[in-house]
Amino acid sequence: MSESTTREERFARGLEMLGSVNPEAGQLVVDSLADISPEMGHQVIAWGFGEIYSRPQLAPRDRQLVTLGMLTALGGCETQLDVHINTALNVGLTPEQIVEALLQSAGYCGFPRALNATAVAKKVFGERGLLPVGQQPADPPATSA
Repeated sequence: MSESTTREERFARGLEMLGSVNPEAGQLVVDSLADISPEMGHQVIAWGFGEIYSRPQLAPRDRQLVTLGMLTALGGCETQLDVHINTALNVGLTPEQIVEALLQSAGYCGFPRALNATAVAKKVFGERGLLPVGQQPADPPATSA
């Protein structure tokens, strides 16, 4: 990103990017931090999404796979996992791919963290009507004319 962009331009770019991958999250992030740390809200949007997430070198789907792995490895990030599992679904990852990514993480960060992340995925999938995983049709059935 250009160093000549203004603070407001980075924030606007971040809101646009976040809105394209998770329309519900952008303003919620800003609003949730308004009374405690409005600067944190600004930085999450301007830096996190306006500078980093908007870079073209990785597609949003790939960025979400990386993010899910790291949040799982960190542990204690269940609130963020909820947001990013929803975002992963929004950018084209399937429930099966998300579950596989969380299973993959078990070997590197341990079963307790992978199980906690999988519990968050189960919650998100349930809220979105995507359970049971693995029994969803890949494509809607063709209708005959």
